[in-house]
Amino acid sequence: MKKNLQFLRWAGSKKRLIPKLSNYWYPGFKRYIEPFMGSACLFFELMPQRAILSDINVDLINTFNVVRDYYAEVHSRLLTQQVTKEDYYRIRAINSTELDKIGQAVRFIYLNRFCFNGLYRTNSKGQFNVPFTSGRTGGLPSLDILESVSSLLKIAELRCCDFEETIDDATAGDFVYLDPPYAISGKRIFREYYPNSFGGDDIPRLKRALENLDSKNVKFVLSYAFSAEIMSEFKRWEYVRLKTQRNISGFSKHRRKSEEVLFSNFSPHNFETTQLARNL
Repeated sequence: MKKNLQFLRWAGSKKRLIPKLSNYWYPGFKRYIEPFMGSACLFFELMPQRAILSDINVDLINTFNVVRDYYAEVHSRLLTQQVTKEDYYRIRAINSTELDKIGQAVRFIYLNRFCFNGLYRTNSKGQFNVPFTSGRTGGLPSLDILESVSSLLKIAELRCCDFEETIDDATAGDFVYLDPPYAISGKRIFREYYPNSFGGDDIPRLKRALENLDSKNVKFVLSYAFSAEIMSEFKRWEYVRLKTQRNISGFSKHRRKSEEVLFSNFSPHNFETTQLARNL
């Protein structure tokens, strides 16, 4: 049975869409590239031979680097942490800059595991401020999982940078998967992920980046929330509309199906698609 190597919880994770997204991956691709990596769930599912994973979140990239290089020490330190509400807020209050890089990664994993819905949110001072959850979040990652994660990450180049910088390095034969934060007019935009995080004003930049990939014959897949404005920007490429469960709400009665769109400049395999009407 294949291991689930997604060792972080992540709000907006595409875990539920993996069966669809995996159909865009072909063995002939030379490299996997993900400029908005988050928990990198698709990367862990596909297990490519080469990869570039990037994000603007310094704490996230540090955590991946540390797990890759010091997974046993990370696990050892995680075992010393108590899981109570009081301990959670004590650890959250620690200034991460006063910790060594392994301590920062341990703190990140602990808070991620026991925070509300796997959110990463900071206040105006850049301090993590997501509350504790008493819900079922699963245990901390095992030594076996962290060892497997470390092994796989050794084939990846990890970068902390803007998405355009990563996309610019893609060449023919690469596969690029993009899952930026969703920014839709008329809806609340989650801009507390990280300073200068992706927002509605970045959509034109994203469109130019996709055009650049297309011109270089680089295959890409973009996942985004369905809306008329997004369709007007990206419907020149192939697309499929999907319904998925959004779990950002803390209570199941408020969780509902949402509509997302996958845009791509090539066709997937073994995947029945229903095209949207072209008269949007």
